[in-house]
Amino acid sequence: MLAVNWHFLWPLLVFAGLSAIGIRDLIQGHHSILRNYPVIGHFRFMFESIRPEMRQYFFESNLDGAPFSREKRSLVYDRAKNIEGNKPFGTEYNVYAQDYAWMNHSMAPKEAAHNSETSDSGPHLSKADPGQDERLRVTIGGPACSQPYSASIFSISAMSFGSLSANAILALNKGAKAGGFAHDTGEGSVSRYHREGGGDLIWEIGSGYFGCRSETGGFDTEKFAAQATNPQIKMIEIKLSQGAKPGHGGVLPGAKVTEEIAEARGIPVGVECISPAGHSAFSTPMELMDFIGALRELSGGKPVGFKLCVGHKWEFMAVVKAMLESGIRPDFIVVDGTEGGTGAAPLEFTNRLGTPLRQGLAFVHNTLVGAGLRDEIKLGASGKLISAFDIASALCLGADWVNSARGFMLALGCIQSQSCHTNRCPVGVATQDAKRQKALVVPDKATRVANFHRNTVKALMDFAHAAGLETPKGFKPEHVYVREGNRDVMPASAALDWLKPDDLLTKDDIPGFTTYWAMADARTFEPVKSLAAAREERHG
Repeated sequence: MLAVNWHFLWPLLVFAGLSAIGIRDLIQGHHSILRNYPVIGHFRFMFESIRPEMRQYFFESNLDGAPFSREKRSLVYDRAKNIEGNKPFGTEYNVYAQDYAWMNHSMAPKEAAHNSETSDSGPHLSKADPGQDERLRVTIGGPACSQPYSASIFSISAMSFGSLSANAILALNKGAKAGGFAHDTGEGSVSRYHREGGGDLIWEIGSGYFGCRSETGGFDTEKFAAQATNPQIKMIEIKLSQGAKPGHGGVLPGAKVTEEIAEARGIPVGVECISPAGHSAFSTPMELMDFIGALRELSGGKPVGFKLCVGHKWEFMAVVKAMLESGIRPDFIVVDGTEGGTGAAPLEFTNRLGTPLRQGLAFVHNTLVGAGLRDEIKLGASGKLISAFDIASALCLGADWVNSARGFMLALGCIQSQSCHTNRCPVGVATQDAKRQKALVVPDKATRVANFHRNTVKALMDFAHAAGLETPKGFKPEHVYVREGNRDVMPASAALDWLKPDDLLTKDDIPGFTTYWAMADARTFEPVKSLAAAREERHG
């Protein structure tokens, strides 16, 4: 054929290439499909690779999509762009479903909400800033704290530089500064991009002690004090565990330890860095209290607290007993639900380890109430919370304020491609690839972050007014209705158990609490009694 016409060279090259692929497929030993179906078997892998995009763009309904549905993602996008989020034709939810929950309204709402304005291009949300409204702020800091912090009721949850790109961190922090709310650094410490943004910071300290790490990987007092006194840092948060992978450490390969990451974390460039599963600065509840007291003193009296996903109940109760015995209190506790997200975590940890937020938050709140400590300690909540209803529900279950991570990622432009761990984030949010980061334009995204916060807290205030409350701080368990287990629909005040002040100190038989209280000891995280022995002792 080539002798007839040289144009036959092209089909020759194509079929020669396919033949080479087919031969390789037949002799390779890794894929059974390719050995049985050479060449055409590659279509299977191609279709598999684009499956998430096909589902999201062509087949996903408004209520489909995980971990956030299309409806919830659109809510964030609209609020970030300052577009009214009204929708027509009623709810698409099955209001009789087993997992449906709702808030009740009042026949005497406090005021009608007039938060929208109309332009030639359609309805837009008002640009009035509720960020400094005291009804939407929470003062964090107990009696031992000399620099209490007035925090927004809705803030940015922990996401580290290294997991997020430089542009993402800078946009988040600039948005936080513009909107008057806090930005949690994550355990990757304070980077140059946090400082450049100038927004309020919550410095999270994990088991790797980044930013205050000694050469041997332990806690360095002098390094901590040097950074903690920075006026941009408003609170110190000790990370005991996180919802997506509680009880799990991490390894940062040396190839990923760039100059910028090394600078923020206080580690050598290009050297593998290990974050242990547990802390080395303390090993007992009493030592944790001493550590909290030391950090508060070293920081100049700033609020110090800790974050955890609830695991063994006796361990948290042992911490509470240590508070009582030592007289040292954390200024705040952040409860993370197992539904929380992260850049990467083992599947079993993500799906089957840790307590969900509703149960964990109610347990922590009740334990502090029962020990007579709740009035001294503020409670934060995090874990898949992005809407006004999400925030209001958490407030009903005991939270004083709410943190959101993925909500603000969506405000930055995240499309839930779930490629955070691959360094190939298509929108430049969760990547260290310099070219991909350029897709994220900082000034524009910072404005969207501020918009999302402003419009969400405004919606929260509307929610409170509709319930007959002057402020979201008035939400109580009786305001949210849930189905808990096989029980009938009832308010959370009836569906869940609620303790009264000092109950754990004065009563001997509180189901779900006193057994674990008997197992707890302030001097160890280990149970001092078996579950069976504690139950037998309780029932006498």
